[in-house]
Amino acid sequence: MGFIVSYRILVSDPLAEEGVDILRKEFTVDVKTDISEDDLVSVIANYDALLVRSGTEVTARVIDAGKKLKFIGRAGAGVDNIDMNAATRSGIIVANAPEGNTLAATEHTMAMMLSLARNIPQANASLKKKEWKRSKFMGVELNEKTLGIVGLGRIGREVSKRAIALGMHCAGYDPFISKERAAQMGVDAMTLDELFRVADFITVHTPLIKETKHVINARSIATMKDGVRIINCARGGIIDEKDLYDAIKSGKVAGAALDVFEEEPPFASPLLELEQVITTPHLGASTVEAQQNVAVSIAKQCISVLKGGSAKYIVNAPIVPADQQETIEPFAYLAEKMGRFLTQLVEGRVEKVEVIYGGDLAQAGPNAKFITRMALKGLLDPILQVPVNIVNAEYIAGERGITFAETTTAESQGFKSLVSIRVKTDSMEETISGTVFMRGRSRIVVIGGYTMDMIPEGYVIVSRHLDKPGVIGRASTILGKGNVNIAGMQVGRIKPGEEAIMVLNVDSEVSSDMMDQIRSMPGIFTAKFVKL
Repeated sequence: MGFIVSYRILVSDPLAEEGVDILRKEFTVDVKTDISEDDLVSVIANYDALLVRSGTEVTARVIDAGKKLKFIGRAGAGVDNIDMNAATRSGIIVANAPEGNTLAATEHTMAMMLSLARNIPQANASLKKKEWKRSKFMGVELNEKTLGIVGLGRIGREVSKRAIALGMHCAGYDPFISKERAAQMGVDAMTLDELFRVADFITVHTPLIKETKHVINARSIATMKDGVRIINCARGGIIDEKDLYDAIKSGKVAGAALDVFEEEPPFASPLLELEQVITTPHLGASTVEAQQNVAVSIAKQCISVLKGGSAKYIVNAPIVPADQQETIEPFAYLAEKMGRFLTQLVEGRVEKVEVIYGGDLAQAGPNAKFITRMALKGLLDPILQVPVNIVNAEYIAGERGITFAETTTAESQGFKSLVSIRVKTDSMEETISGTVFMRGRSRIVVIGGYTMDMIPEGYVIVSRHLDKPGVIGRASTILGKGNVNIAGMQVGRIKPGEEAIMVLNVDSEVSSDMMDQIRSMPGIFTAKFVKL
């Protein structure tokens, strides 16, 4: 007789019974909610898998104590409450269930937009006060109106389908969706500025990152149509709430529908005082079906992993085979940094990515796929809400219409091994190259044809400028006045007196105002601030 392994699962947050029932058919399951970190540390050694939602903090202490842990599952999308580095170090697979609430969030967005257009919550409240004020709640039709969708990920795409069915025209902005791919969805791809100018309704479906924080603000609102209506069922902080308040008070914005806020609960927000603003308490994923979907998804993934299979939505990288670690891992993590660098350097929608392996690295064979996927992860991760890793990077790129290829060459520009990444957008093309020296020292050695010796870490300013006296000095003066210390500087040129490149490693973040000052200097063609 074969020995049957009996695994134990701990569920430490409320999970829909449908998911728990699936687990109990296979393994022993304990449900212990509202458990403290200390208590979790004291019991986790008895379990092979841990399933959580957002309430449990899976810290390094918990992971280190979980000597038998093979799987950590998050019933939902966000994994901020799980120490990913500690889990990966311990060889524990971490997976989530990012698609379970897609339709819930989509339908909530549509409900908010319809309610906003027809003043339904306000009219309901008025009638319940025994008022009959039909003329006060005159609405607008969605038919033939333009809906601007900021972010064409899963939810943004589902919103566009339903808006088109209602007779709306859809304009979309997403730096990782090509115009062709958007057109296939019936969406007119635009720049963010173009979208703001043409939209009658605007809905946001992006993660909250540096690039999207307060993307709707006084400046962008000023470019919008008079009477625009704004919906946010994504993340608090994408909209500058003070600027939105002022715009509604002035009449520039006709109204807003908000499910999320910068501070929750938003009891101190003046937006709650405005009749033109309709609100819900972060209900985007709060449907019976969504909670069932994420519970079932994570339960099935847990069972698959414990039975020796894989999980559909792994969010941490698998371990590189021991005999390849010394060669592959340093180049993989360099490629991720290079991808992250490029996505902040280029303009326009990414259409094609090519990873080129030169010198000895050209002999890596199938193991180069690890490097390629890490490069894609670096390109996509900074701007997407979906967690990107080496398991799903290719899929996510393909889903957004980005083609990618691997090329090998004997040419390595004098280095033993060289990895290059070429990115083509709808408006430009850029190539950078990097290498790894002994003891894992990685460098970016070529940027757009200019020779470099750049450490791919920290904060970096990259400028293209006219090679003449004073240009670099003036830029340094601006940084000095802003109390930004320059840690290192690289300059490159091809011909004296023509275009040159400058790469500055700095010790702190550089404000948008300071970057604008640098860009406005005579002789500066472009200047980008990059965070690695």
